Amino acid sequence: PRTSAARMTSRWASAAALALMVGPSLAGQQVREIGAGVVMLGRDPVTVVAGPYVGLRTTSRTRVAATAGAGVIVGALAWRGELAVHFLLAPGNRTGAGLYGGGGLALGGSDGDVHGWVLLLVGLEGRPGGASGWFIEAGLGGGPRLAAGWRWRARRH
Repeated sequence: PRTSAARMTSRWASAAALALMVGPSLAGQQVREIGAGVVMLGRDPVTVVAGPYVGLRTTSRTRVAATAGAGVIVGALAWRGELAVHFLLAPGNRTGAGLYGGGGLALGGSDGDVHGWVLLLVGLEGRPGGASGWFIEAGLGGGPRLAAGWRWRARRH
């Protein structure tokens, strides 16, 4: 019998594969994003991980985003991966900030202990239609969640 961690890993891999296969075919003009960020989970003990971010705007208002991070929790290595879909309220703003909401899946662990969570978030990003900008997010997914970082964007026609 498969463990719950193995089932969660399989579901995570299936969702990621689906997003990568379907996402590129959904948009004529795509915006690809790369970045880096920090995620903090306000649980006991507090977990902080940092790492890369990649995103693909599948339509003018939607983005598929994946993050990975590593950190330390109580002297042990901690890791976390997230796959989310964002709905952008002001995707073309080249100045100012734009609000977005999203949801998805998160998978993380420490010392061989693996857990999966549903992820819900609301975010604010600087210059969502510009070449780069900051972002901050608040939400839930393995405890109260805060994230911040920077994204660089490139358009593909």
